[in-house]
Amino acid sequence: MPLKFFLNLYARLAGLTALVILLCIALFLGINSVRSQFWHERFSEPLMRWLASSPAPGHQYPWLDSLNDFQVGGAGELSLTPVIRERLGYGQVVAIEDGLGYRFLVTGLNGEVIQFRASEPYRDIALASAQVLRMHLDAASPEGRDEVLERLTDALKIGVLRVQGPEALPGDEVLERVYNQGFAFYRDNGEGLVLMQLADGELIEVSMPDGAFNPWAWPVTLLLLLVSGSALALWLIFVLRALDSNLRKVESVAVRIARGEMSARVDAGEGTVVSRLAAAFNGMAEHIQRLVDVQREMIHAVSHELRTPVARIRFGVQMIEDCQGQEALQKQLDGIDGDIQELDELIDEILTYARLEQGGPVFKLEEASVTEIVRQVVAEQQRTRPALSIESEIDESTEHLATADVEPRYIHRAIQNLVGNAGRYAAGRVLVRCHIDEDHCRVDVEDDGPGIPEEEWEKVFTAFARLDDSRTRTSGGYGLGLSIVRRILYWHNGQAFVSRSDGLGGARFSLVWPRNKPLEPDM
Repeated sequence: MPLKFFLNLYARLAGLTALVILLCIALFLGINSVRSQFWHERFSEPLMRWLASSPAPGHQYPWLDSLNDFQVGGAGELSLTPVIRERLGYGQVVAIEDGLGYRFLVTGLNGEVIQFRASEPYRDIALASAQVLRMHLDAASPEGRDEVLERLTDALKIGVLRVQGPEALPGDEVLERVYNQGFAFYRDNGEGLVLMQLADGELIEVSMPDGAFNPWAWPVTLLLLLVSGSALALWLIFVLRALDSNLRKVESVAVRIARGEMSARVDAGEGTVVSRLAAAFNGMAEHIQRLVDVQREMIHAVSHELRTPVARIRFGVQMIEDCQGQEALQKQLDGIDGDIQELDELIDEILTYARLEQGGPVFKLEEASVTEIVRQVVAEQQRTRPALSIESEIDESTEHLATADVEPRYIHRAIQNLVGNAGRYAAGRVLVRCHIDEDHCRVDVEDDGPGIPEEEWEKVFTAFARLDDSRTRTSGGYGLGLSIVRRILYWHNGQAFVSRSDGLGGARFSLVWPRNKPLEPDM
């Protein structure tokens, strides 16, 4: 994966994460602000409605003043906003959060504003409701207690349970507080309960209808998950859309190449997920285009190369009919045989070049002596061209590092092509230098011929290149030898190039390739 693409993707993901977190925090705070307001007003409404229904709640429940800053007065005595005053005018219970907790407001029977303050709303309202219940139960006669209990539980929206038997009693710590204070608030399995003792000693357990406010209620959690999932989905759509766009570029170029536009290439830019795919695709397209161009050149050049020997064979066959005597006939037959041999060599050259050019042979590199191959080629060429001086020059350090990982047959062919090519143009001497070090092998073939102009150095490796009369039967060759050399070196991960010989003055062809084959990666 490209580093630039990874960093870009990582930065986007980090930005998305930060954005989602900020959005979730804002939603959490905003929604819970409304939920908290609604819960506190709904939870406190039964108690506040009961207090508002009393003609004189301040005198009827004086103990509320000391415990909960209970106040009864006009709206002008309190600092209230117009919205709150309007809500109070509609008879609604209003909860106001401040630094000390919550203030609960409601309008009484005479239009006065009743205020009840709670530092811990759930606990304080439960205790206040239980104490209101206890006060009325203590004041009721034993015969009317059940009626009062039913009326208050319905009005205050509380649950009441008469504690009977020791198994229904809470822990000792709660009982001790009930004994000392007459009541105690405690929690059992998350539910808020108030245990109180009436004047006659009866224990009453009061339970609230709802639990404490839970900011992580399942609707809020579900909403945050939906928001996070939606943001992630949108981000994935954005990323996949960009990926799809890049893949469509590759697809479009593939269609264009299939239609014959061999020069079409993918421009995916840098730092994208398909950059490597685009580079590989473009490399493949260039290779295909080169193969197609080579095929066209070969078809054109082969058709041209075959005409000359075929025409000579046809002419020789026609001349046989007019031959007078065995000697003339034998001469024509020898000429035809030579032309057939030339055709055979040409076809061999073409097949070798095509095999190397269109993917190469299956090279099985093995350890072999490069110096022995050089000496063998020099000896073979010296016998073929006795008029020339063909020598090899191998230094002592090379003799100790003579072996290398090569395909002996093809390296022999490459050096042979260079020496044969030098022999055709040399005035009298060809020198083959071989140098091997720990990492590389190098073979230089020099001659004392006319050399090659520098502007033609790259052209000589082109198939069927015509720099002079090298295609004629006088000099021999078909223009494929140097192309075959370059392809052989390519499959050895090496290079073939030409320069000028400093010592002999003619051309110098050089072969350079790694001494050891690349290590195969561990699977």
